[in-house]
Amino acid sequence: MKKTVKPQETAFDQVQKFYQFMNSNKLEVIEFSKDSTYIKLVRKHNNAVHQIPVFAPSAHAPAAHAPAAGHAPKAQPAAVSGETIKTPMSGIFFRAPSPSSPPYVREGDTVKEGQVICVIEAMKVFNEIKAEFTCVIEKVLQENGKPVEPNADLFLVKK
Repeated sequence: MKKTVKPQETAFDQVQKFYQFMNSNKLEVIEFSKDSTYIKLVRKHNNAVHQIPVFAPSAHAPAAHAPAAGHAPKAQPAAVSGETIKTPMSGIFFRAPSPSSPPYVREGDTVKEGQVICVIEAMKVFNEIKAEFTCVIEKVLQENGKPVEPNADLFLVKK
């Protein structure tokens, strides 16, 4: 009786399998240890997103002498006519749960009441912003990763 011998799996093969498993399950970290083998994979994120300072509203906010040329489109959302979803707090506006994830909503998406539409980071806490009514997202009014003030328009919507 002849025994068939399986080719020995290399460490590289194991790492590849773990990497594929990690990606398919959207995991941030994966660790494996068996006998003398130890594998740890960590998804690298763009840390610049998490190092943005949180801006709190102040009485002397320099809105008039801020660089107008670079922020001219920012003034446009204030003049938007129609139904909007506003932010309840100040912080950093993020369209997705992580830099490698797709946005919660896109222009043209139908959103149901209670559905998460974005997150606002304030003091290293990510606050989910949920739709208060069923609507269609017509336009995203804020730039991803940029600070927003309380009551700022986030999305132009149609009920």
